[in-house]
Amino acid sequence: MEVLINIIGWTGSVMVVAAYGLNSYQKLTSTSLAFLLLNLVGGIFLIIYSAYYSAFANTFINVVWVIIAVPAIIAYARRQK
Repeated sequence: MEVLINIIGWTGSVMVVAAYGLNSYQKLTSTSLAFLLLNLVGGIFLIIYSAYYSAFANTFINVVWVIIAVPAIIAYARRQK
């Protein structure tokens, strides 16, 4: 189980950093679905990882990260209609 949690944690970290990096180099916009999903899924993975290891400060920041991403994805979906 611990190996799976570590894989989830590393995957989440890569996803969040990739979103930030791609946005910083203007390969993704902050309103693109890819950017939003990378942040959402990456944040969820990091919540799982940090909660497993009882790193609650890290869990908190990732919960906030996900709370920001969800309405942004909803707004994106509304714009597409």
